[in-house]
Order: sequence, then structure tokens, then C-alpha cells
Amino acid sequence: MIEGKGLMVFYENMLALNNVTVRCAERQVVGIFGANSAGKSTLMSALSGILLDVQHKEKMRGGERISLYGEILYRGEPVQDRKAHERARKGIVLCPERRRLFPESSVLENLKIGAYLATKAQARDTLDYVLALFEGLKKHLKRPAGFLSGGEQQMVAIGRALMAQPKLLLLDEPLLGLSPAIQQQLVRAIPVIRTERNVSVIVTEQYARPVMPYVDYAYIVENGSTVMEGARDELLGNPDVKAAYFGY
Repeated sequence: MIEGKGLMVFYENMLALNNVTVRCAERQVVGIFGANSAGKSTLMSALSGILLDVQHKEKMRGGERISLYGEILYRGEPVQDRKAHERARKGIVLCPERRRLFPESSVLENLKIGAYLATKAQARDTLDYVLALFEGLKKHLKRPAGFLSGGEQQMVAIGRALMAQPKLLLLDEPLLGLSPAIQQQLVRAIPVIRTERNVSVIVTEQYARPVMPYVDYAYIVENGSTVMEGARDELLGNPDVKAAYFGY
């Protein structure tokens, strides 16, 4: 499905990613775990192509110089030079950290915005699916998204990403700032989306505990580098991973 090989990202002289290689196969759920500022969001921006947009904007305004090296293969095709909207058309869709909704627009409007790559039939089908997956959103469709709770906003953000018809869904810290009950509701939706929509998923989180039971494979990232990787059961049995990312 997708493979990032030897990815390196510099913000001016600061090394944000250091020779990182990650892979996600068809219909696989991959977790990327690490502390705040470990490089998780930079990695997701690199895979989605958003980093190229940020790089261009910074260059135009004479701001921070951003350098990206390495190779990104999507279904065997190099896409590291493809812009974000081109990757989205191929099926690589990012659900960004902190949701980035349009707060004054209604929930329904936010969802429909995500359907810009869908046919009318696909948009209707996916909207029905999102409202079945997150039933609590049905009563808020006409409500401004900014008035929802954090958990409800995250459901809208994931729903909006699904409306774009992803083949590969990138979830960047979807559990940030949410209650344990809402976290469980969201992580349980991940394997359901994988199975029912035939979507591969890469999810990043600071704490592995809520997400690890639902991933097939995971990477541990520290200071921009991959320090450990393995299948779910392998990492769950590692005492160092338990101590650092599970709290016991």
C-alpha cells in the first residue's frame, strides 16, 4: 500500500525526522507511537503531502526553510513529489491533529466539504455510513461544528475524511484531549472502518494503551527516529514498551 523509505525532514537546521522507514499494507492498521514532538505529525504530513504545501508557503513568505528527503511509494508508485491534493485523489487522506473543522459551518456542511472527490452516489452512501458509525451526530447535523464537544468534533473530522473516499486513512492523534470513554468509542471504530470500507489505516498517538489492541503493527518513534517496531503482540509483550507507553 504505502512505504516511506529513509525519510528525513529538516526545519531550518533542526532534524525532525531522521531516516524513518514505515510501511502499511493493504487493509492493515498501523500504529505510530511516541511522545509529544517525537516527529509523528511531521511523518503524517510527509506521507499525505501536506508538508510540501507548508514548504512552499514558507518559501514564498521567506520563512522557515523546510527540507524533505527520502522516498514515498504508494502502491509501488513514487509519490514524494506529488502534492497533497494529487495524493488525496489517489486515496491518501489525512484526518489532521486537532480536527481543523470549520467551526461556524454545520456538521452536515463539514461532512459534505469532505465529499469533493466523491460522486453523488458515493457521497450519499458514505454520509449514511458515517451517521450509522457515529449515531450521535444525527441530532447535530444542523448545529455549528464549533459548538460540539471535543469527541463529537473528532467524529465529524473522521467522517469528513471518510467522505473523501480514502484507500489509506491517516489519523493524526485522534484521541487528543478526549475522555477515556470517547477514546474507546473512536478506537473501536478503526477496525470497523478497515473491514467495512476496505481502508488501510495509519494512526499516531502519544499513548499506545488505548490504540495498541486494535493495530496489526506498530512503530515507536523518539526524537524523530524509529527506535522499535513490531507486530502488536510482540510489542505488548515488551516490558520497556509497557513501561514507557502503557504506564505499567
